[in-house]
Amino acid sequence: MSTITPALVSLDDEIGADKEQVLRALAARFVREGRAGDADALFAAAWAREEKDATGLPGGIAIPHAKAATVTAASLAFARLDPPVDFGSFDGPSDIVFMIAAPDTAAEEHLAVLSQLARHLMDDDFTAALRAAATPEEAVRIVRAAIGEGEAPAASDEAPEAPEAPAEPALAPGAAASSAPRILAVTACTTGIAHTYMAADALTKAAADQGVDFAVEPQGSSGFTRFTPAQIAEADAVIFAVDVDVREPERFAGKPVVRRPVKAGIEHAADLIRLATEAATDPSAERVSGEAATSAAAPGEPESWGKRIQRILMTGVSYMIPFVAGGGLLMALGFLLGGFQINETANEIAVGNALWNLPDGGLAEYLGALAFAIGNASMAFLVPALAGYIAFAIADRPGIAPGFVAGSVAVLMGAGFLGGIAGGLLAGLAAWWLGTLTVPRWLRGLMPVAIIPLLGSAFASGLLLLVLGMPIAALMDLLTEGLNTLAASGLLPLVGVILGLMMCFDLGGPVNKVAYAFAVASLGEASADNPVPYYIMAAVMTAGMVPPLAMALASTVLARGRFSPAERENGVAAWLMGLSFISEGAIPFAAADPLRVIPASMLGGAVTGFLSMLFLVQSQAPHGGVFVFFAITPIWGFLVALAAGTIVGGVAVSAFKAIGSRRTAPVAA
Repeated sequence: MSTITPALVSLDDEIGADKEQVLRALAARFVREGRAGDADALFAAAWAREEKDATGLPGGIAIPHAKAATVTAASLAFARLDPPVDFGSFDGPSDIVFMIAAPDTAAEEHLAVLSQLARHLMDDDFTAALRAAATPEEAVRIVRAAIGEGEAPAASDEAPEAPEAPAEPALAPGAAASSAPRILAVTACTTGIAHTYMAADALTKAAADQGVDFAVEPQGSSGFTRFTPAQIAEADAVIFAVDVDVREPERFAGKPVVRRPVKAGIEHAADLIRLATEAATDPSAERVSGEAATSAAAPGEPESWGKRIQRILMTGVSYMIPFVAGGGLLMALGFLLGGFQINETANEIAVGNALWNLPDGGLAEYLGALAFAIGNASMAFLVPALAGYIAFAIADRPGIAPGFVAGSVAVLMGAGFLGGIAGGLLAGLAAWWLGTLTVPRWLRGLMPVAIIPLLGSAFASGLLLLVLGMPIAALMDLLTEGLNTLAASGLLPLVGVILGLMMCFDLGGPVNKVAYAFAVASLGEASADNPVPYYIMAAVMTAGMVPPLAMALASTVLARGRFSPAERENGVAAWLMGLSFISEGAIPFAAADPLRVIPASMLGGAVTGFLSMLFLVQSQAPHGGVFVFFAITPIWGFLVALAAGTIVGGVAVSAFKAIGSRRTAPVAA
């Protein structure tokens, strides 16, 4: 189906006195031609876009556009208005109006066609040809030639071809040699169809006119090609001409930046290039916040597989950290206010009580229950978020749903964060591969919203269940049986070492769960005459506190420069999570660098478990960390064992980080 037909063209007809009437008339044409099902719904979507930002542009052009479920095929309607109508451009009313309608599930190639039109509208010859067109058929030939759907019109009507989107962001034509300032730009609008590409072309032309070394990354709905690390490293300043968030802004960390709405990139492109050039030499200019990604390859070097995997894992970790930090601190507050048994009653109290119906423990217990319940809900997203955004780093947005599902299945299986990493990688690779398939045209629109989530989730989650399900169950049974045998042997220091290693191995995974469940189950047999279960519980809880405390010590005190800014920030929260016996506080560190963090944590946990048993430390509380000090004896033995393991783990991870790695970022004094 052609994107535009003569029936969707109006030449010098009176179709409305203002832009609302024009939009309603064009929406009705889409419906008459079978391109949309509901004219009012299409108008409402286009009008909502107009209310966000007027679509009138300099030169008498307007490009109202919308994505809507009522649209059945990506289409264009063209109106040449006489008299012109005000669409909000600063230089007067518009006589050339293209209304762009796209389904909300439009495939990338459809959006690319519409984007080609937007780029041609910046060409004076193209708009002149439209103004001179004598018939709707002639206007259609001009437009179809521009978007690649038809043969070029006769020479008198020909509009020059706009350049295709480059394989990678390219320099502006005519840019000066390397002595010129190097400016990068990112353009993006809410729909990613029109303004994104028009701003990119306007900025490219303005940069060429000013002799600026320039490249642009239009982040449109039809996909985009990222700047290379070399381009970013060599840039003197960046322009963000966007109405939505820039994707992966941390790539530009530390660069001087000029921020404007995307429409400014069209209407005031020359001013933005000038401002960026000035910012490049201004030490007080605004800069992109954060630190550059540690996995970026050096300028001119291809990204190795190791660095690529590290970047993928760090993407998942960066999105996971807020769930861990916020949820962990709330859980710690819950223990502080509600006592060490609040984890057993928090949900019941949070749902069944209120400020006017307080539980037996009063206001403190109620607030503690609320804090713990909310924090626990946040922590429940830890593994799904990790897996979802690992998949996102591989396959972009189509990978998010399969990744979250795979992460949830990993939680269901008790596979912990290691299962989440595996699930995220599987989901991302599946979504990426499905996205590369060539499918019939009628199916393309369903791929990102239905087919990829369906098949990607089934593949990744199904593989986790089929391959890991039974082995994990068998492993847990084997570990439980082994612990029972060891405990009966009376070799308590050895039992402490084993429990310490298990608690620190997978931080909430099957091995950790076996150790903790074994300790809690044994409490039912504890008594003054049989204190061994109390010894076991103390060793398990104390060793479980070591990983977050060791990471906090290393990232905030011992080796700050070996950790990313996000990890250093998480290290602050990890202090409180560790003191509260929330082992998950170490997961962001372990997920980003498992080969260094997990062995260091296990070493510290083994030391703590050994000393806890050696000092015969007892804990009658199954949870709570230092906040249940009243249930721990001798308290000095508990503190010595905890401090020793924390120091050993912190020193070990600092030493491991120094082997085969480089400092991630300078640290302010």
